Amino acid sequence: MERTAAQRAFANVLVNTLIANVTTSFLWFALTFWVYIETQSVLATGIIGGAYMLFIAFFAMIFGTIVDRHRKHTVMLLSSVISAAAFLVAGVLYVWQPESALLDLGGPWFWIFSLVILFGGVIEQLRNIALSTTVTLLIPEERRANANGLVGTVQGLAFLVTSVFSGLSIGFLGMGWTLGIAIVAMVLTFVHLLFIRIPEGTPTPDPDAPSALDFRGSVAAIKLAPGLFALIVFSTFNNLIGGVYMALMDPYGLTLFDAQMWGFALAFSSTGFIIGGALVAKFGLGAKPMRTLLFVVIAMGLLGSIFMLREWWPLYVLGMWVYMALVPPAEAAEQTVIQKVVRYDRQGRVFGVAAAMEAAAAPITAFLIAPIAEFLIIPYMDSSAGQRQWEWLLGEGDARGIALICLFAGLIMVVVGVLAFFTKSYRKLTDLYANAPEQDPQADAGKAAHAGEAADVGADADEAVDVGEAADAGATAHAEEVADASRTAPAAEALVDPVSARGGRASAEEAPSAERDRAGD
Repeated sequence: MERTAAQRAFANVLVNTLIANVTTSFLWFALTFWVYIETQSVLATGIIGGAYMLFIAFFAMIFGTIVDRHRKHTVMLLSSVISAAAFLVAGVLYVWQPESALLDLGGPWFWIFSLVILFGGVIEQLRNIALSTTVTLLIPEERRANANGLVGTVQGLAFLVTSVFSGLSIGFLGMGWTLGIAIVAMVLTFVHLLFIRIPEGTPTPDPDAPSALDFRGSVAAIKLAPGLFALIVFSTFNNLIGGVYMALMDPYGLTLFDAQMWGFALAFSSTGFIIGGALVAKFGLGAKPMRTLLFVVIAMGLLGSIFMLREWWPLYVLGMWVYMALVPPAEAAEQTVIQKVVRYDRQGRVFGVAAAMEAAAAPITAFLIAPIAEFLIIPYMDSSAGQRQWEWLLGEGDARGIALICLFAGLIMVVVGVLAFFTKSYRKLTDLYANAPEQDPQADAGKAAHAGEAADVGADADEAVDVGEAADAGATAHAEEVADASRTAPAAEALVDPVSARGGRASAEEAPSAERDRAGD
């Protein structure tokens, strides 16, 4: 990328987000490890993990409204402050109360302590939504897919570092020092943010969004882009299938490895996130991100159906690595489409709805599939009848029931991905992406500011009349242009006209040059 001021700001924001994501994930994973090691309670860790995802599902829509209403730099600062404050409160609780009280599942302090850390981790989703809209703000359209690939790389790095160092920190340092590290790291991200300058204007308030949870505005923004709701539902369905792998990945891995080696295998496979994101950052997603998304989903389904066909650890580890490498292109494709077809001033709410639906999907499937696997599928595959019926395909081993579930889950993903190519929603959204006008929030904000300065300098009555005439002429000309565009590219109508897309501020370039010159005189 060219080293413009906007792209330098994006690079700094990306590094800052990496540190913040690592910190919140590091502490959240550490809490889970600490609770399980000290209590041996699967129920407690399961409730903590489920509550984390449900909190994201609830707060994501509120976060989207906040992102649309405020400057992105302010939102990121707010996220850092709240996370640091929550972790500091948790640190005070840890010093104030003995560990025995904090680990007493029947007492209030365990749940207060866990919920405070949970809230500090969930608030990081606010920064992630702001980061998705910052790509639209700072990166030219033709490079946004590459930038989204960098975002995927950052998330992969965070996962890799967290999976390795959370356990080490709890094992060698304990929960107290782990909390101290998290507090210091969040304070550093806040200080670093103070020195980052993001070129952006103050968002124009949306008169149709009076409440903090603007569900109606989110739905309206999605409806304006034909096929977008189908994309979000499709991604949610992928997460439902992904919940199957989330529930069964660890049990299957622990049948092949001991706990220590499984940790190393998981850390190695997580490097797939980094490679997948880096490839998108280098090569982009092509001219049709929707088509790329469906091909990637089909590949993920095929892979998920075969990497457990035999109880052979190289097949499983390599399959996990490739599967994780395909996750960043899929997520980058969804983000790139939303950044193109949704008005910039409503993107936060759309990303919030998508995050809410997708966050709720995976744990729902995980909670459903675990008992089905334990009480139905696995006993059947351990029986002589099940082994005779499936041995030709799945071979022999201790976890053939898990392999059977993942086989059908992957095949379902393949079928749904293939069928999606033939839907009307896919065709509409592909056409809309191709014909939607380019959004340039920075240029629009600069033009609005320049127009405001010109109005302040030349504020006499005659000039005001001339400016009014120019605005009327510009509005007439613009109306004719919109009418022509609607006849030639109907799919682009979903984005509304360029004036309202800038929050109702007309660009100075929309007035005829002669009228603009006279206004300047």
